[in-house]
This record gives sequence, structure tokens and C-alpha cells, in this order.
Amino acid sequence: MTRIFNDPADFAEEALAGFCDLHSDLVRQVPGGAVRRRRSASPKVAVLAGGGSGHYPAFAGLIGAGLADGAVVGNIFTSPSAQQAYSVAKAAENGAGVVFAYGNYAGDVMNFGMAGERLAAEGIAVENVLVTDDIASAPPSEAGKRRGIAGDFTVFKIMGAAAEAGANLADVVRLGRKANQLTRSIGSAFHGCTFPGAAAPLFTLKDGEMGLGLGIHGEPGLFDTELPSATELGRELVSRGLAETPQGAGRRIAVILNGLGSTKHEELFVLWLTVAPLLRAAGYTLVMPEVGELVTSLDMAGVSLTVTWLDEELESLWTAPAETPAYRRGAAALLPGSADTEEAPDCAGAADVFGAGEGSRAYADKCIAALGAAREALHEAEQRLGDLDAVAGDGDHGRGMVRGIDAATAAAAGAFAQGAGAGDVLAAAGDAWADKAGGTSGVLWGAGLRAFGESLGDGQAPGVDELAAAVQSFASRIVELGHAEVGDKTMVDALVPFTDTLRRLAHGGGAPGLIWAEAAGAATAAAEATAALRPRRGRARPLAEKSVGTPDPGATSLAMIFSVMGPHLTAVRQPAGASS
Repeated sequence: MTRIFNDPADFAEEALAGFCDLHSDLVRQVPGGAVRRRRSASPKVAVLAGGGSGHYPAFAGLIGAGLADGAVVGNIFTSPSAQQAYSVAKAAENGAGVVFAYGNYAGDVMNFGMAGERLAAEGIAVENVLVTDDIASAPPSEAGKRRGIAGDFTVFKIMGAAAEAGANLADVVRLGRKANQLTRSIGSAFHGCTFPGAAAPLFTLKDGEMGLGLGIHGEPGLFDTELPSATELGRELVSRGLAETPQGAGRRIAVILNGLGSTKHEELFVLWLTVAPLLRAAGYTLVMPEVGELVTSLDMAGVSLTVTWLDEELESLWTAPAETPAYRRGAAALLPGSADTEEAPDCAGAADVFGAGEGSRAYADKCIAALGAAREALHEAEQRLGDLDAVAGDGDHGRGMVRGIDAATAAAAGAFAQGAGAGDVLAAAGDAWADKAGGTSGVLWGAGLRAFGESLGDGQAPGVDELAAAVQSFASRIVELGHAEVGDKTMVDALVPFTDTLRRLAHGGGAPGLIWAEAAGAATAAAEATAALRPRRGRARPLAEKSVGTPDPGATSLAMIFSVMGPHLTAVRQPAGASS
């Protein structure tokens, strides 16, 4: 249970601020996360770890000499936004390029990817290294779909040591990907974690049971089994890990026995008494093993075993010194010629100047009302959406949607007050949604709303055909970014029926309000029908069987939003001689 907090919505931001104040000798806070207080006077690759909050000491606790140059920090279990990643990269970049390192989650891939595109456009060399160590989340034939769990730490450590030693960007990336290819993790959950302000954990287990194959975003195990003794659990973890020994792997390994937040060190030590002898009996030499909490999941009770097969170059980097707020190894002296970094100057630009036609300004007011209706509906449904998500995910969908719509409505009102038309109002709403909500749904809704606004423009109020075209732009952008199809059990399962129905009926004529209502009904029915589907994308995919019987939260929230927006968005321009 998370007991110490003020407003639960501010928990992650306040935790980061407190961390940065406590460790101000090593780190400094910047928009979107934190970076090193000191850095090399000569060019150096900036290694940036990233992901949601709730995993301390990952990710901010690993900033320092021999490890990360900065951390991009999202909300609890939520991908940072592209803007956050860009901001931290700009603060940490030191003349030799930037590499983002993070677990293989859809929201992270999208947001870090978009941040990288923006940095590259400014002439900054940028790369991405994805961690895919969790053997429970996909079979070996689909290793590229695996998620990153505690193996994050090994990959970050090796990349950070390489950059500290002066390796160029290509070598840092090569070594990070090599370490990832040689890293395997498997975990087990005993009890779910609880969000600040929540009355219950994300999942529970029956007495005497555990869930094997946990995730680090509060996801339960892939299947439940009888809780074994420490010896039996150790044998299970080791056998599953070694069963995936990479071809041609050496006999020296880095090992992490990781606690997820509520598993006591003493329990880990007992488990180590089984794990270590089994690994040695299999012919392995254990190189500087780690037992403790390195990648957690709030207060989750659980444990994971990570093995990285080392060769000579990886071992030298694994054993290299490091000095961070949460992790120290050897004596990592301050870098030669290092100096305190200066606080970044205020880069706030001039206020946007908008120019819009009278008709677009009038329709922009309708767009703001539509966002307000969505905001009211999402606040009412926050708990229900979270409960749907917790069945096979991390339970944050309701909270993320509320954060997104709150930011979107505020940004839309601000843009309107400065003279924006409908297009710019919706674009501002989309940008704010993506920045504040984070995660997969955040980036998709943000990009979709911006595409909607760009299609509408700011010249005049749309007609029904223009409205249908804007919805199509919204849908196309989301499909393009998310790569999901109908049947994958995502928001696309409700989005496509809505878009297709609206477009078909718009071409046939009829009252805009009735057309939209029928399309919203199709979306609602399609969202409910996702209960029968097995997810093929996203965090729910590894828990596909548990998801069957529960509607997809993303499809559910999309249908809900479009239903309540309809009465406002359909106040469109009527053709000459037409009646509403």
C-alpha cells in the first residue's frame, strides 16, 4: 500500500522533485526528468534511460558516472511523452550524440521515436536501444516482441560504462544491443502493487499462490500456480532462464536477483542460496552478482532472475565503476575536467499568434464544449476504465485518460483565448494530451487530435463532409503510429467502425447529429465486442487469456468520448438550402 502522498495525481512529480533535492550533488531536475550535475568537458555520448515512474531506483536513481547521463521520467507506469524525452535529451546532450534506452513498450517506442526524429532534424545524432529480456512475454520465435523488465539494468550499466570510457555512439549502441541479446529474465509475483490513492492493489492472488511471468508495471503473472518453497522457486527460475541460453554463449554470467518492491532482502538471500549453487553447478562463473532492488514496481511483492552471458568486452563494462544516487560499484572518480553544468536558460518563446476566420472561431467554441463533455465523462469513468485495464495490464488507463483530457481542455481554452480557430484549438489540445498523459494512449490521442485539427484548419466552420474527413485523418494517424488492426483488441477496434460508418452515412446525406450518433453506436457495440478477443498488441498481449471476457479499455474509452462529443461537433456548417 502506498500511504505517503498528497494529491495522488502529483505523486510522481513530487517524488522526482524530492529525489533531485536530496541528491543535488549528483543530479539536477530538468523538464521531463533529470540529468547529471557534472559532465565531461569533452564530447561524450549521452546515455538516457527512460520509462514510467514507480520503478525506483530505475530510472532516475541510475544517473551518474559510469551509468546514465539522464533519465526521462513519465508518470507511474506510463511512458514519458515525446516532449519530455526531447527536453531531457537537449539538457544532457554533450556533443557526441544521444541514445535512448528503454523497455520494449508501445508507448515508449512511439514517444522516444518521435523525440528522436525531432532531435535528428536539429542535427543531433540519436539512436534507440530497446530492452527485450522478459522470456515469459513472448516465445523465442517472437523475441522482438518481448518486454523489458529487470534486464534494463544490465543493458543500461553496460552502455553507461562504454560511454564513460569514450566509446562513440555507434559502439555504445552496438554494445547495448549485444547485451540485450544475451540477457534473459523471468519473474514471479506474490501480490500486486497499489497506486497512490487507490483502495486496492492492481491484482490479488489466492493464499498460497504465486503468478509466474510478472511484468514491472503491476501486471500479474502469466499464469497462477501453487506457491513453492524457496528451493523450488529457485529451481523454477533457474531452469526457465537457462533453457533460453543463447547459442554460443560463454560460461561467465552477470546475475541479478531483483526484488520488486516489497520482497525483503532476507527473502532474496534465502532464494540466492538455491539460485547461486544451481548456476555454478551448471558450469557458470558468477561475475559480480547483484541481489537487491534495482527495478521495482511500487510496492509489488515479487522477484525476478536476470542472467546476462558475458564475453570479454561486456564483462569489462559490467564490472566497471559507477557512482549514482542508488547504485555504487568501485571508485568512480569524477571525470577529468568536469564542471558543474549551468542551469538551462529559459527557452520560453513568444506567445503563439493565431489567425482564424469567424466561422472557425465559432466552431472552435463547439470543440471546447466537446472536450469538456469528454472530460466530464472520463472523470466519471476513471475507476471503471482502470479496473478494465488492470485485468491484463497495469491499471492506469483511466488515470492516463483523465490526465490527458485535463491537459487538453486547458490547452484548448488557452489557445482559444489567444484567438485560435478550430484547427489550432484541437492541435493545441492534442499536443497537451500527448505531453501530460504519456503512454501509448496518450501519444495516440495527442497525435490523432492534432491530425483532426490540421484537417479542419482555421478558415471556416466545417460541413459534414469536412468533419468526416477530419475524423478519417484522426483515425489514419492513430493506425499509422500504432500499427494496430481490427481484431488486435485495441482502440482501433472501435475507431474503424466509427470512422467507416460516419464516412458512409455522410456521403448519403442526412442530419449530422443522427449520422454521428449512429457511428457512435457502432463504436460502442464494437468496443463491447472486444471482450471476446485475445489481445495481439500492447501490454495485455502476454496476458491474453486473462483478457478474454473483458472489453478493451482503449476501445471503451474511445467509444465513450465520441458518444458525448457528438452533440457539439455536429454543429457544422449546413449546405445552402439544407435544414438541420
